[in-house]
Formats: sequence, structure tokens, C-alpha cells
Amino acid sequence: MQALRQLFAGDLPRLVMFDLDGTLMDSVPDLAAAVDQMLALRNRPPAGIERVRDWVGNGAAVLVRRALAGDMQHADVNDTEAQSALADFLRCYAGDHSRTQLYSGAAEFLAALQANGVKLALVTNKPERFLPELLTEKGLAGRFDWLVGGDTLPTQKPDPGALLWVMQQAGVSAGQSLFVGDSRNDVRAAKAAKVPVVAVSYGYNHGEPIAAENPDLLVDSLDALI
Repeated sequence: MQALRQLFAGDLPRLVMFDLDGTLMDSVPDLAAAVDQMLALRNRPPAGIERVRDWVGNGAAVLVRRALAGDMQHADVNDTEAQSALADFLRCYAGDHSRTQLYSGAAEFLAALQANGVKLALVTNKPERFLPELLTEKGLAGRFDWLVGGDTLPTQKPDPGALLWVMQQAGVSAGQSLFVGDSRNDVRAAKAAKVPVVAVSYGYNHGEPIAAENPDLLVDSLDALI
């Protein structure tokens, strides 16, 4: 784990916090399927995987509003319609996660960190209710000491509140912590919390290269960190 040790003066971090969608798992196929089912209930054409890939990252409520707008910008979407559509989306998404796959190297990297005594946390904007079942389905049950969903705390990334909360629970300082993510929300949350951040190049960043956010380290796969 030489690349990680270089970020921490030869040591490993005591705590590593991870994003989920686009970092550990490719969940867009299932998210897109649920979005398209929600749109079909409203007699609207499907959005499709590629557009949904650009819309994810800010939680389910924002994803649904973008789908209703057919665009990243969603200020004109009716709030009552958005609430109804969100309930339909959540019901559709809860039914099937079979298309979601772990990225290569994700499970191995988590196992290597755990074997070295590093505390692990999941900090995602995905609703908390989906996390335990999804992690169990994909073989990651028991890997994380803390699970923080997008509705667990009052704020979501890019606000640093969830990262600060986890560090407080772990009794670990920002200088002993690391965040691993794929989007500008992840990088900006980590920087606001003064936590070093590793970004993966393959994730979801609204169609923009994540290198533009200047993470401390950019990798093409998580097994490059082992």
C-alpha cells in the first residue's frame, strides 16, 4: 500500500471513508431501470442509462427531479409531482439490485484495509434504508464500522458534516483519515473536512473529468492502492 503510505508520511490512515455509487459499485443500471419505471408510470419516455449516469450523485430526490426535468437543471419541477415521483422511484429501486456490480479491486481493497486494522466507513448520498441489504447482496456485509446514508444526517455531501461526524465517532483526526470517492461532491466534502482524498477515474461525475477537482491522488482502480 505504498501509494497510501505516501499520503500519510509512511503510515496507513487510521480511518478510510468511502463513497458507494461510482466508487465501490456500478449501480447506474439499477438506478436507471427504476428511473425509467417511474417515468413510465407518468407516460414519459425512458431516460436511459447514459443520461442517468450523469444525473446521479446528489441523492435520490435530486436524481428524480433531474429525471422529471430531463436535464441536470431541475428548478422548474413541481414539488408535489417530485414527491410523488420520488415515492414511486424508491419503491421501484427497492425491488431489484441484480444489475449492480462491484468494481474490480473494491472488495480486495476493503479486505486489505481491514486486515491492517484500518477503520472503515461508508458515506453515501444514497438513502440509508438500501445500504444493509445492498451490502449483504454484494458480499460487503460487516466491512464497515459506520454506514451514513443521504438521509442519516441533516446534510449531504458536498457538505462535510457526515465526514466530520464519522471522524468524531471514530476518535480520529482529519490528518489520520482518508476519503475515497468518484465525484466532485466527494472531493469537495473531503477538502471542506480537511481530509486527504483519493478519487477514482471511472465513476460518475456528471460527465466531467474528476481530475479537474484536484484530488490528492487519482487512480484507475482501487486495487492500485493495495
